[in-house]
Amino acid sequence: MSENEKNEQNEYAPLKGIKIVDWTQVQSGPSCTQLLAWLGADVIKIERTNTGDPTRNELLDIKDSWSLYYLQLNANKRSLTLDIKTPEGKKIMYDLAKKADVFVENIAPGSADRNGFGWEKLHSINPRLIYASLKGFNEGSRFENVKAFEPVAQAAGGSASATGWNKGVNNVPTQSAAALGDSNTGMHLAIGILAALLQREHTGEGTFVYQSMQDAVLNLCRIKLRDQLMLDNLGALPHYAVYPNWKWGKAIPRAENTEGGQVIGWTYKAKGWETDPNAYAYIVIQNENKKWDKMCEAMGHPEWEKDPRFVDWQHRQLHKEELYPLIEAYTKQYDKYTLTKELGAAGVPVGPVLDWHELENDPDLNSDGTIVTIDQGGNRGKFKTIGLPFSLSNYKPAYDRAPDLGENNKEILTELGYDADQIEDLVNKGVISKAKGPKNPRVHVIIDGKEH
Repeated sequence: MSENEKNEQNEYAPLKGIKIVDWTQVQSGPSCTQLLAWLGADVIKIERTNTGDPTRNELLDIKDSWSLYYLQLNANKRSLTLDIKTPEGKKIMYDLAKKADVFVENIAPGSADRNGFGWEKLHSINPRLIYASLKGFNEGSRFENVKAFEPVAQAAGGSASATGWNKGVNNVPTQSAAALGDSNTGMHLAIGILAALLQREHTGEGTFVYQSMQDAVLNLCRIKLRDQLMLDNLGALPHYAVYPNWKWGKAIPRAENTEGGQVIGWTYKAKGWETDPNAYAYIVIQNENKKWDKMCEAMGHPEWEKDPRFVDWQHRQLHKEELYPLIEAYTKQYDKYTLTKELGAAGVPVGPVLDWHELENDPDLNSDGTIVTIDQGGNRGKFKTIGLPFSLSNYKPAYDRAPDLGENNKEILTELGYDADQIEDLVNKGVISKAKGPKNPRVHVIIDGKEH
């Protein structure tokens, strides 16, 4: 996108003119501020002098390149290195807060207050400032001061105990591949920030927005609370994979591959499953007999319609263990794309299990703005990431590269009124560090017992 196109597009940016101080790192906080940057906000990322966000040098692959972990979460931001423990560093942070609309932090519990950057302090110097805090657990929780990572949030938020299988050696609480604790929490916090910005239009005053990772996971797992309440009332759950032959306890079992509602959903082998671990399709059998009949006819088995084991949804639930292999005998004849096309045309809810190589190269997702390509330059060159996860009819983000460490030091400090000599003095004192690009070797990996 050209500079003229960017400028024209920025006229429609929802957060045009909003300035955000981003004191976050790793994934949960940066995923929040990434969304806000893509909506047009000016996001100033505060990073440690010399080292920066830990993810800059985590999970490296290419020589002299910041990690994809960092690049995918920090595009369109500006980087300012700052030692916030020095008097000069504190002053700069306060100066930024005075001019900002939003201050976002996800550092260790209690650290913001101890360093002089808590809600009450910043609210006193800028009453219009919206202060957003992201932590593992809620204020007042018995776990309030516990540091949380992605799997910790999934465990404490009810996702892990409800995910996985109920029998065999793999019968353990299992975390989802989806970042329910990290990016999901960042998205929830972004919603809170947007609500606070709208509220400020009415009150003229900023507010404190608090988002815990545990709450964000719980929100996406709300139907599991529904199931727990049903279990409390019924003593068994007919829509679970283990029904009816299961010894029910106090808590819901793991859901395995069921759909989650009253319908019967399952993952079925497709043609090629013997060599492709993702040659599968997910098919949902709806409750209504008319829709069941259509599915039977689409699969070429109208006799299933009259089978006494499957005459209605209640019987199908009781006999689903007998139904699964019948359907799979059909699905194994066709590849997952053909199954999706043919069954979908018959009104059957169906979808292919897409692996990440397929998704990376999916023609639809790469053309409709879901997967976007950003030119980072340097050794990295172009890389792909997931773009803004919704669309606006009159606005598309201008996806830009992620900044080098401290790349925008002079620019940001100049905006705060510092001159060249003052900025050089800050460098000499170690308050800020000189801007620098990535410097790392190519990572060596073991493949088939040999180092590459």
